[in-house]
Amino acid sequence: MIVEDKVIAISGVGAGLGRTLAGLALRDGARVFLGARTRSTLERVALETDPSGERVGFCRVDINDRERCRSFAAAVLERFGRIDALVNLAALDTAFGSIEDSEPEDWRPSLETNVIVTLQLTKEVVPRLRDAGGGAIVFIGSQASYLPQTQQLAYAASKAALATAVRYLAKELGPSGIRVNSVVPTWMWGQAVEHHLTKRAAESGESLEALVQEITAGMALGAIPTEADVAEAVLFMASDRARAITGQALLVNAGEMYL
Repeated sequence: MIVEDKVIAISGVGAGLGRTLAGLALRDGARVFLGARTRSTLERVALETDPSGERVGFCRVDINDRERCRSFAAAVLERFGRIDALVNLAALDTAFGSIEDSEPEDWRPSLETNVIVTLQLTKEVVPRLRDAGGGAIVFIGSQASYLPQTQQLAYAASKAALATAVRYLAKELGPSGIRVNSVVPTWMWGQAVEHHLTKRAAESGESLEALVQEITAGMALGAIPTEADVAEAVLFMASDRARAITGQALLVNAGEMYL
């Protein structure tokens, strides 16, 4: 129960990592407040993870909208009285292409979403964490920002910028008792990755098993980390067990690369 009685706000909740994280946070004793653009998604995740509704709350938030970011922070306080941790899951990874076959207008949405407006939401939550006497902010990075992947220039660059922001925020907010870290996955097994690889297998004529073997060939543990593996790392960073850790990037990559 490493986050027992903590209030954890999660932005960008969906059917994948967000739902998994919410479920595991509730398992470990937290109260959870969910944010996403689609109310039906929030209602479904809330019902699936806590049918009683006693330890979960939610509201719609579009992190591109400054006023909605303010409203999200206020809604967490209204529901649970404080915020102990913010987990930023909202991200955009739809821009693919090299520098020669893509254009600046293709790159801007990734940089805007993954850096600027993610920090916009964080800015609105920081005073609430300070009021609570400190807490944790956890961002989700990407191993692509350390280990270049084909066609992921814009996404990787945005996550690299976010990694730098983590270090600056750790220095700035440390005196207020606010820790800032990132959890950095490689491939993350879940519905989205399974769907992507199944589609690739159908298009290439390879089996799904063969594609998975190609991906895991360079992983010391020989298995793609799951959404639950990443969520467990996030909960650790949000917990008091990580009270002396800030400004760090925790790779969840089955030993695919080392920093």
